[in-house]
Amino acid sequence: MNREEQEDNTLYKVVVNHEEQYSIWPAERENALGWRDAGKTGSKEECLAYIKEVWTDMRPLSLRKKMEGAARQSQAEDLKAG
Repeated sequence: MNREEQEDNTLYKVVVNHEEQYSIWPAERENALGWRDAGKTGSKEECLAYIKEVWTDMRPLSLRKKMEGAARQSQAEDLKAG
């Protein structure tokens, strides 16, 4: 039996970083610098299902903000021209 076939009884936690990117780590693991608990613990499947539900935009936060700013600027320019 290989490792993937063994039953995973690990308790996981969902963590999130400053860019609102999600990951799962074993619950007993200390968070690395820049990561914080997202408030969900459970089996690997439960944690991945939670991430699938809440992480709907895969773009990093900084990119989303930059794109939103560019869109607002474009809209403002369109209003001036129109």
